This record gives sequence, structure tokens and C-alpha cells, in this order.
Amino acid sequence: MFIGRRRRGSKSTMLNVALMLFVLSFTFFHVLSEKSPSALTVVESPEISREDASHGNEEADPEDREVFHSTDQWQTLKPGQAVSRGSHVRLNLQTGLREVKLGRHHILKYQEDGQRQEKENPLRPSFSTEELKKALKNLKEVDNETSDKEKQANEALKAKFRPMEELKRDMAKLDMLMESDFQIISRLVSQFNSSNATVEEKVKALNDLEYLVHQVDNAQNLASRGGLKLVVDALNSTDYRLEESAAFVLGSALSSNPVVQIEAVESGALQQLLTLLATPRPMSVKKKALFAVASLLRHFPFAQSHFLKLGGLQVLSDLFRASGGGALRVRIVTILYDMINEKELISQAGLDPIPDASHNERLRQYAQVSLQPVLVELGWCGLVPDLLTSPEHDWREKALRTLLAMMPYCQTQYQQDYALSSSLSSLQEQYQELVLTEQVLGDEDGYFGEILALLETLVLKLKRA
Repeated sequence: MFIGRRRRGSKSTMLNVALMLFVLSFTFFHVLSEKSPSALTVVESPEISREDASHGNEEADPEDREVFHSTDQWQTLKPGQAVSRGSHVRLNLQTGLREVKLGRHHILKYQEDGQRQEKENPLRPSFSTEELKKALKNLKEVDNETSDKEKQANEALKAKFRPMEELKRDMAKLDMLMESDFQIISRLVSQFNSSNATVEEKVKALNDLEYLVHQVDNAQNLASRGGLKLVVDALNSTDYRLEESAAFVLGSALSSNPVVQIEAVESGALQQLLTLLATPRPMSVKKKALFAVASLLRHFPFAQSHFLKLGGLQVLSDLFRASGGGALRVRIVTILYDMINEKELISQAGLDPIPDASHNERLRQYAQVSLQPVLVELGWCGLVPDLLTSPEHDWREKALRTLLAMMPYCQTQYQQDYALSSSLSSLQEQYQELVLTEQVLGDEDGYFGEILALLETLVLKLKRA
């Protein structure tokens, strides 16, 4: 009985021990679950969830997984998500879902790093792997587009500028094809002299020649090539367009060019020009003819003497009377003033005690120009004052200068000309007012002051007995 009781007591004791172990194990798991009776286990520092491995994702690219960023709180872990190193993972027995959070050591480090990052860059964005891959792809596309644009820009630049070697070849060809001025003049003369050339072609050739003969050498080349004689002959053309163009070329070639002036006189240019002025011609032809006459006579006493012998002053006086106050009168008076002034200046220069041989020769040539008696005889002392009635200040200025130049042999006639005295008095009053206006505007030595000085000088000389 005793023994039997002991056996029954042994069984009861064993049951009590088992019950105590169950309670202890339950308490142990309760402690490990940190007050969550549904937690089954904790896995330290996993890289990939075990469920992913059970679904055959062992060979999946870790970069393609969505990384779950653990915090200090338990959060549900979705299938396919990877957890960061140092995280704790458990299985919730009530829901059957996995949960994850950082370990205690990583929680402290996470808090410290988060505070430091917030201080350094509180607005710092976070990107997933997919977003980063997409951004990298866009960068590559942008790089490709940029490189394409650079290529297009380079191609456009190459199309805009030609290679140096090609430029050198073209320049070499230009050197071979480039004509000298003498060659151009020869070609234009041949074109003008061609029997098959039309009037328009000849006029064009003359206009091209006029552009070239402004240079002294080119004008002399025209004369040596025989082209000057052709131009002089064209002054007698039946077409007014050829006469006008020929006179224009002649005037440009004669300007300040003694070699061409001599050639022109010997070629009969002066006679042809006077013929154009003495016979009915369009106004444009007469203007160009006067331009050529002025260029031929300027600083060329031999031509001036020849001009007087041919009755040039008579031709000019008739043209002055017939022009009716037009622009031709100003050109004519300018020619007279230049001839008078040149002779006066060369005479004053002759007072030099040691003149050179060329100067003496020029004095001799100007002495043969008997201009004064012809001017008085042809009535120029009474013609020039008519220009003072013009409303143009420039015309009045030229008339006053010519009257002063003619004063030595026209003074008596001027003093007897009451219309001239009245005109001078009226002009004085007018220009005195204009000078005051200039002074108010701050122009002390203005253009009107020069004209007023000419008027006062002329009036003063007329008052002298």
C-alpha cells in the first residue's frame, strides 16, 4: 500500500513538474515577444526574407527588390520586400504576417543619423532603386540628345565655313582670273569700239571707264591705249546719251592730270566741247560738257589761251544769258573765277626773289592769257551781278567772289550800276540778321558771317574813288 501510494505520488509529482515547465516556457516566450503574445520568433540581421526564398526568388537580383527601411516600430513586411541589415523580423501568429523593426543598437544609430541628416539637409529626398534606374536611363538619353545636337551644330558650322585647302584652291583660281586695271580698260575700249556694240553697251562701257579714270595712272593708260581719242570722237555722236557719257569720262580723266590734258587738247577735245555748249543740247549734256571744260582749263594756261582764241568766253556768255538763271550760270561763273584767281595767284608767287625754272615758264604761259579785256568786252562786268538775285546762298557766295576778282577792271562799271548798289545794300541787311541768328546759336564764325564779310569788302571797295 505504501509502495502503491508512493507510485501514485510519483505520478502526481511528475505532472506537477510538467505543468511548471509549461508555465516557465510560456513565460519565457512571453518575455521574448516583448509583450506581444502573437510573436513566434526573432531573426537577427536578415538580408532577404525567407518567404522570398520559399517562393523561388533566391536568384532574383537584390537591386531589383524593394528595400524596406525599418524603423524603431514594428511594421508589416510585404512579400518580396528586402529588409536592411540589423533589422528584427517576427511572425505574427494572430495575423500570419511578418513584422520587422530595427534592433536596439540600430535604433539609437538610426536616430542619431536621422537627426544629423535633418540638420545637414532637412529636405533631402529619398529614391527607390527603380527611380534611380529610371533617372540614370534619362541621363543617358539626355547625353545622347546633347551629343546629337553637338553633332548637328558641328555640321552646321562646317557647312558655314569652307575648309582652308578649298579656300586656297579658289584663291589660286582668282589670281589666275584677276584682271589688272589696264586689262579692264583695254577690254572696255575694245567693247566701246566694236561695230557690233549697241548704244546701251557703249554707254555701259563709258560708265565703267569713268569709274576707273579717276586714278591718274588709269587715265594715262586710257590715253596711251588710244581710248581717249575714241571718247573725244564720241562727243560728236548723234546720240545724246553717248555725248553725255563721253563728256563725263573726259572730265574725270582730265582732272589734275597734265598728261591727259595735253593729249585732249591735241585730240581736239576743246573744240568738240564748245560745240556741245554752243548748239542745242539737253541740259544734262551741257552740264557734263561744262564739267569737262572746267577740268581741261584748270591749272593749264596753254588750254586757257587756246580757249580764248576759240571764242570760249563768247560761248559761255551766250549760254549764261540763255540759261535763265539755272545751275549752268553757277558753273560758268566758277570757271571764270578759277581762271582769274589762278593768274592772280601765280603772279603773286612770282614776287619770290629766287623763282625756279618751271615757275618762270608758268608765268610766261599765264602772261599769254589775255583774260581781262575779253571779259570787259563781252559784258561780263554786268552779267555776274545777275547771279546775286538767286535765293541760293551758295550761288550768291560764288557771285561775290567773282565780282571781287573782277574788281580791278570792272570797278568803274560797278560804281555806275545802281541796281548792284541796291542789291548789295539789301543783302547786307539780310545777312546781318542771319549772322545775329548764328551768334545766338553759338556759331561765331558761321557761313553767313563769311558771306557778310564778302559783301562788306565789296561795298568798301566800291566806295573808294
